Amino acid sequence: MIYRALIPVKTLSQAKSRLADHLTHEQRASLVLDMLHHVISTLKTSNLLESVTVVSPDLRVLEKAELWGARARVEEESGHNPALHAAAQRELAEGATALLTISADLPLLGVHDIEGMFAQSQEYPVVLAPSWDGTGTNALLTRPPLALPYVFGPGSLQHFLAEAREWQLGNVLYNNRGIALDIDTIDDLDLFHCYETEGKAMYASCYV
Repeated sequence: MIYRALIPVKTLSQAKSRLADHLTHEQRASLVLDMLHHVISTLKTSNLLESVTVVSPDLRVLEKAELWGARARVEEESGHNPALHAAAQRELAEGATALLTISADLPLLGVHDIEGMFAQSQEYPVVLAPSWDGTGTNALLTRPPLALPYVFGPGSLQHFLAEAREWQLGNVLYNNRGIALDIDTIDDLDLFHCYETEGKAMYASCYV
């Protein structure tokens, strides 16, 4: 099995717009790059992937991705899902037999989180890791690549599940703390800071 990963990243000029009332543009750009660096490093440290590719229209993002050991791929199509589809087609053409598509903004991601998701993929062709609110999808692992069409966006988890049912593909939800928390709002940042303060033993208290 040849596992590869795709990490989509928007242009930094549009980075984390919902945090605009709390962080400057440069602070938001730095936050995006810091989290991207963490995700790339975690994926590479896992030693489970043949390659990690960052897909973005932003040259600064792509330069950083290469510096951190990932492959850089300029978006070939406009729009989040079409750009991912085009990138996944290239991964498939280059021999990938399984593809992890994962968010760039997962500050709690650990190697054990990736290992757990890959363990699930041995039994299920579709593994979905929900966001902490249970509506979004922070990671999608499919074998083969493009077994499901990309339907990221509001309510994506239910859309992916519906697609899996339509295509009669075995699937499983991988509810995982390290993948669940993505940073989009000030509440997300507060949860992350709570986790840093309380530590793993007190993680649940951060959601009260």
